[in-house]
Amino acid sequence: MSGRLARVKKNIKEAVGMMLELEIKDPRIGFTTITDVDISADLRHCKVFFSTLGEAEDHQRALAGLQSASGFIRGELGKHLRMKYTPEIEFIFDNSVERGARIEEILNNIKKNS
Repeated sequence: MSGRLARVKKNIKEAVGMMLELEIKDPRIGFTTITDVDISADLRHCKVFFSTLGEAEDHQRALAGLQSASGFIRGELGKHLRMKYTPEIEFIFDNSVERGARIEEILNNIKKNS
């Protein structure tokens, strides 16, 4: 990954995280955390991975809230990043946190039973 691509990725992750914390008041989003960002080489498409607490319904509500706010987020990114093109944003639920917790639970059970 080029240095510029890495910087843009980092800046998008930070900016979207700050927007969720300070500017976007949609209750569907709740306690949502941006876990990663993947951006195309031409900087025109961006996948923003997020994690949120709760069940599958909560994840779907958060996704709907993020999709609803995507126009605002994209507009704000355009102001913050000062790029020729502001990337199209796609939000994707990241279940790696839940998988990690499940693995830890299994390991703890194995340890207790040993």
